[in-house]
Amino acid sequence: MSLQFHWFLPTYGDSRHVVGGGHGLPAGAAGGQRPADLGYLTQIARAAEQVGFVGALTPTGAWCEDAWLTTAFLARETERLKFLVAFRPGVVAPTLAAQMAATYQRHSGGRLLLNVVTGGEAHEQRAYGDFLDKDARYARTGEFLEIVRSLWRGETVDFEGEHLSVEQAKLERVPDPVPPVYFGGSSPAAGDVAAEHCDVYLTWGEPPAQVAEKIAWIRELAARRGRTVRFGIRLHVITRDTAEQAWGEAQRLLSGFDPQTIASVQAGLARSESEGQRRMLALHGGGLDRLEVAPNLWAGIGLVRGGAGTALVGSHAEVAERIREYHALGLEEFVLSGYPHLEEAYWFGEGVLPLLAADGLWRHPFGAGGDREVGVPFAAAV
Repeated sequence: MSLQFHWFLPTYGDSRHVVGGGHGLPAGAAGGQRPADLGYLTQIARAAEQVGFVGALTPTGAWCEDAWLTTAFLARETERLKFLVAFRPGVVAPTLAAQMAATYQRHSGGRLLLNVVTGGEAHEQRAYGDFLDKDARYARTGEFLEIVRSLWRGETVDFEGEHLSVEQAKLERVPDPVPPVYFGGSSPAAGDVAAEHCDVYLTWGEPPAQVAEKIAWIRELAARRGRTVRFGIRLHVITRDTAEQAWGEAQRLLSGFDPQTIASVQAGLARSESEGQRRMLALHGGGLDRLEVAPNLWAGIGLVRGGAGTALVGSHAEVAERIREYHALGLEEFVLSGYPHLEEAYWFGEGVLPLLAADGLWRHPFGAGGDREVGVPFAAAV
């Protein structure tokens, strides 16, 4: 199977500098010089579609626009790009979520991918009316996915769990195709949910040795349950014609980080409940002197942004080589982003993807020009 690449939709704004937001940061910390209006997001989505990205991740949280509604609008502005919609089980009833996914698939031509996010930080969850602690949220996510998957199979569901209950739940029309479930998390509770329910396990961009450990961990947990899981990684990218140009761009972004902003963001992220966030912080320790944490893997983004905090930086050939290295560990899907997201989609799509295509590791989902036969449904064309 050829590698699949997904891009990112910055529904909190974009800029030629790093825009913050994410884990541990208060609502309103995000925002950019390019507002996240539909006109600009459409440009990014169409660029991603043209160069060969399969889908685009859309984040969830109080700091960005709603992912379901935004991508529903964008589905009308694109032809084939899939949308990796992040959502939180704690704020949507499972039967409603299953119905929403089925409706989305019918109206988009099967272009929904689901990124299940167990929760943000406790203070943000409480703002949404969710007062469960972290372990209880993961337990609820497991119950949620058990109900949803049963409904997607066309079953009538009676379920009574510790956190969720439904009676005689059934969908009039099941989704076709059933959207794959993407899931991430580094805690033991997250591992159990991933092994039991997810189709694709996503890790943030840690050094290869740490990623290999995660893959082995989830693979073993899934095997105990008689399941297999695909693996993906979430990274930023800065790729240019030469390594000097790429690292110059990284230095330009770094020079735009105000020391007070770094201190404030790092203090907020240090209070995060997320094990994945803790691992991101450990890569750089809040300092500026050891940001290249592995060859071509730069942790500078994580100084001012929560969540995914590392970037692949280098020439197109070097970035392609790092992707080959991660692929050799077992990664099949790459969820990427860069600042600004419009321009960086083209840098990666025109610079790196042709190198991977020459190796036989990637092919454009719809041919060299991104075209597909007119009248062929999206699901059949993939």
